[in-house]
Amino acid sequence: MRRDTSFVLPFLGSLAAIATVSGHRVEHRAPIESQYRGILSRQAGDGVCKVTQPTVDATSKNIWAGLTNQEMADAIDFLYKSKELNLTRDGGSIGIDLLQPNKSDVLPFLAGKGAAPPRYARATLTFGTSMEPYIQEYMIGPLAQGNQTKAQPLTFLSTRKPDNRLRVYDSDDAADLSSTITSQAAGIIKILWNMSADDFSLTTVSPTREENGQVTVWQGFTGSSTGLFDTGTILPQGLYVRTDRTGRDPSKWKITGWLYNNIFYRGIDELKTAATQSGFEKLGMVVDGSWAQLVKVGDALPFDELPPPVSVQPGAKRFSVDTKENFVSWMDFSFYVSVSRDMGVRLFDIKYKGKRIIYELGMEEALAHYSIASLVNGKEHSPISGLSANVATGMFEINEDLPIQRHSGPGFTSITKNIAFKLRSVTTVGNYDYQTTYEFRMDGSITVGARASGYIQAAYVAKNEEYGFNIYDNLSGSMHDHVLTFKADFDILGEKNSLQKVEFVPTTETYVWNDGKPRNTMKAKKSFIATEDEAKINWSPNGNSMYAVVNKDAKNKYGEAPGYRFMPAAGVAALTIQNSSVTQNAANHADHHFYVTKQKDTEARAANPYNLLDPANPAVDFAKYFDGESLDQQDLVVWFNLGMHHMPHTGDLPNTVFSTAHSAMTIEPFNYLPGDPSRATTQQIRINSDSGGNRSVTEFGAKHVTCSVDLSQLDPKAEILNATIAVHKLPYDGTRPNRIG
Repeated sequence: MRRDTSFVLPFLGSLAAIATVSGHRVEHRAPIESQYRGILSRQAGDGVCKVTQPTVDATSKNIWAGLTNQEMADAIDFLYKSKELNLTRDGGSIGIDLLQPNKSDVLPFLAGKGAAPPRYARATLTFGTSMEPYIQEYMIGPLAQGNQTKAQPLTFLSTRKPDNRLRVYDSDDAADLSSTITSQAAGIIKILWNMSADDFSLTTVSPTREENGQVTVWQGFTGSSTGLFDTGTILPQGLYVRTDRTGRDPSKWKITGWLYNNIFYRGIDELKTAATQSGFEKLGMVVDGSWAQLVKVGDALPFDELPPPVSVQPGAKRFSVDTKENFVSWMDFSFYVSVSRDMGVRLFDIKYKGKRIIYELGMEEALAHYSIASLVNGKEHSPISGLSANVATGMFEINEDLPIQRHSGPGFTSITKNIAFKLRSVTTVGNYDYQTTYEFRMDGSITVGARASGYIQAAYVAKNEEYGFNIYDNLSGSMHDHVLTFKADFDILGEKNSLQKVEFVPTTETYVWNDGKPRNTMKAKKSFIATEDEAKINWSPNGNSMYAVVNKDAKNKYGEAPGYRFMPAAGVAALTIQNSSVTQNAANHADHHFYVTKQKDTEARAANPYNLLDPANPAVDFAKYFDGESLDQQDLVVWFNLGMHHMPHTGDLPNTVFSTAHSAMTIEPFNYLPGDPSRATTQQIRINSDSGGNRSVTEFGAKHVTCSVDLSQLDPKAEILNATIAVHKLPYDGTRPNRIG
């Protein structure tokens, strides 16, 4: 089998750059001059702006930081020395990561009332020698505690009872079966395309299907890439094979059918016989070429060769970092960064003006669900958050292309710059790059944005009119949903919060000032979501409902409950398919736009990377979190979905582009502050004028650039960046579609 690989170039710095992050205590902010003392003066030393990085100590140890190299080595050593696990004979490790500490153990530490929680590793292990191979998660710890370190099944994070073992159906080598398929297909491939079977690859549809004890696998023939690029996902050829892989003896596995032009044949001889009959329709091929490759094509664009506008850093960076604790501070925000194999980039202990507003913010799962008609054309469901995807990450400040405030009145025009701080990660998983950006702004808001770019998972065009457009010769853009689930654990002025709902509702009212005549108008209907059972919510079609996490016990001086509102900033999506035959209970976190639950240490994740191994009874069934508990002044978690309903068209070739495959959510202060906090910035001016036409400009203390910009910033040396192999989207290996074993 040919394996496709792709590469990731770090964007605006690698994760090592995140390791250069530091911060300062927002509660005791020093004046701006003391924070940057000596930095501004260094700018003009030789007349060239010197880009420097302020560093400040973090407020506490980063207890969410990933395992160190030593901790990883110790955990692996412990596992393989364990006589109880006997991994040298019976299994092996799929992955080891930090087991995030429970929030109930962390809060006393953050409040200075307790020690840091002990650290544990989370190991996913495979056991393959039994008649029913399985994977199981273990917790190993406390780490670095000598004889006290133990390994025990990790069950408290799973809804699957009594244990969290998951049966694996594709752990055995299928090389012999693949050879049989290729041998049988040689004749029909010669008839259809006058080519050799060696000119094609077998692509396996995930997930593997198990029903009533029978294991079924579908595979399709794809064309070979003719150049550097991983174009295999857009080269389906319309010939598919079904196999029965029940049991652990590959010699008993068998081919059970072939599919061509939406006609099913019980055997290869039946297909070859049909191909020789009059009236048999031979379909064309999807042939690789420049249309599919990432090269320059098309007519020259006017002035395109000239340098475009760019952003530059004229001197010291305006955010502080702690390289040891991965702590970041920008203006009135501060937070810790954690990076892990399974969960990617997550933010913890997000504070604004010295007070925590969010305990945890990060992606839980990202999936793509295709229509059933595309069963053998691509992936029906592809989770990515659980894969060992490489992550390139960077952080930067930027002056946005619109002001945060502008107003003109008689005799004045006021304008304020819209400066944002962004932490961005790019995760490459096979045919797609997923870009996630956390944006912090001067008005106290945070926007979480996700974008997707890469090669689509296309379908063959035959009988696919209702499931996609014909976007190239014999190629259909197979419709699918992208759903990316995020977790936001709010702590608004404490852990006890409520979910407020405000609706714009039409009404007919009679007012005393209108002589009793009815008037059609609108009202604000204010309420609170009382229980979890009411908290599976879709955004209203007209966008006339708003939701906020508020603290009813800490009302402001006007009697309103302060909080943070969350709302779509760009298109959002939930799964279109209802009660999916594929995902069953494995993706219950993706059937609404957002959910709110009471925070529990046992309900820390919306999904598990291996949910699809048993979709009927997955490791984490999100629906089981909803058991009627009160949401009134409780510790609340908002699980919100970003995503796109993707109907690929000709513009998705060769790659879907970030500019349109975009979804975002904004979290903003809501009756939380006495006014707009961005008024505190010096980055504003007011243009004054009088009746005589005289004008003057009022500035507010912003310093001007007095040095020349280092033009080397405009010509980054991309060739020095380290390229790293990215993980291929399910399936990585055509013989093992779930990549287990």
